[in-house]
Amino acid sequence: MRLRLLALMAALTWMWAIPAQAQQLSLNTLSNYLNQLTSAEASFTQINADGTISTGTLYMRRPGKVRFEYNPPEQALVMANNGAVVVFDKKLGGEPETYPLDRTPLGLILARNVDLSRANMVVNHGYDGTATTVTAQDPEHPEYGSIQLKFTDNPVELRQWVITDDGGGQTTVVLGALERKQLANRLFNIEMERRASR
Repeated sequence: MRLRLLALMAALTWMWAIPAQAQQLSLNTLSNYLNQLTSAEASFTQINADGTISTGTLYMRRPGKVRFEYNPPEQALVMANNGAVVVFDKKLGGEPETYPLDRTPLGLILARNVDLSRANMVVNHGYDGTATTVTAQDPEHPEYGSIQLKFTDNPVELRQWVITDDGGGQTTVVLGALERKQLANRLFNIEMERRASR
């Protein structure tokens, strides 16, 4: 229970710092922001579909690359590169699980060119008084699930996403401040991680 309360506090902390002049951001503004977010690092808190909570560090390099390093006691690592998402879990052992990136909602924000104004991509665009929310899906394959992105204003910053998978399960990721920085290629080297996990 204590962990859930801490996660809720983490999820809400960013809301308390929102400036009073915040307003709904346009889809073009958000697309431009994502397209300029080429390389960044941030801490994250993840609330899983079963209510459990994980923390770690996110490394992202667009297009197409991301790395989720989970803090102990988790022994998981999730990476995306070369069109694939690979899940390493030392607790389970064996070969890592692999999925096509374009079959996951995360692929929408890791694309080379994000265009949220594309027909039928955004199914909801709103403003809750503190942040702009956008729910997007692959317009050609809505069955792959959706991603709800939450952005603050002044400056524009991605603060949270909620992925709804093809089975209806939801995973929430609350981001700390995104630090734009150059990231080493090794962080996204899936084959190197495969060798290290054997």
